[in-house]
Amino acid sequence: MKPALAFPYHDPDSTYFPHLQAILPDLKGHFERAYVCSPLSTRHQVGIMNWLEADRFFTILPLEKPMQVGEHFAYLYQNAAQAAPPEQALHLCYVDRLSFALETQFREQFLADVDLLTDSDLPLIFQRSPKAWATHPENYSRLEGFVTQVGENLFGRRLDYGWCHLVIHAGELRAIMSKVTHPGLSMVAEIILHLQHHVHTREVDWLAWEDPFILDRDPGELKREREGSLAETEKRLSYVLPMVDALTKFSIK
Repeated sequence: MKPALAFPYHDPDSTYFPHLQAILPDLKGHFERAYVCSPLSTRHQVGIMNWLEADRFFTILPLEKPMQVGEHFAYLYQNAAQAAPPEQALHLCYVDRLSFALETQFREQFLADVDLLTDSDLPLIFQRSPKAWATHPENYSRLEGFVTQVGENLFGRRLDYGWCHLVIHAGELRAIMSKVTHPGLSMVAEIILHLQHHVHTREVDWLAWEDPFILDRDPGELKREREGSLAETEKRLSYVLPMVDALTKFSIK
């Protein structure tokens, strides 16, 4: 059985849509289907939604009311896990990360990493390698790296609690999602807390920073811009601090 994808699709200015169109042949060649959760802001884009809904590769899970990002993701993961066979591997990921991996020099390695996975490899976090982290702004890597360090001190493992790509059997995801409560992005760390004693990890270069490619910006210029942005640092802290809180509370249960 081929694996399936599950990703949120929040694209109010249609930035991701041409990339999704470009990578669709690869997605169809290596995955059975994609579960896609689309908020109201994207559902108002009738042309995009008609295109998605006309293709049976996509199973659309529309949000009919505004939700916080963690609630959005939880709705997606819960429904994908319920719809998929329990033994099917689900790739929880992001369309911009998929596009970057498949439209750049990383394509062959990404597809090989997907195709060579076995049931015994799961659950698996594809983690950012040191080379991949070096491409990210320092306020990203230092703050998310702090969560990893806290987790290592508390639980003895170096895990990317703010993961970008997690592969898990639908049946296990179904069981875990009943325990996830955070309404913010910190819910992705909650998922790992329930997996951390048996989750596998694999460092990959194809999780390098995707924004310069997606936004068609010079990498160095955009990196310096983000590193100097207080708003970007505050954005990272808004989910990093709740992640640290979740880890510390989990450690004393």
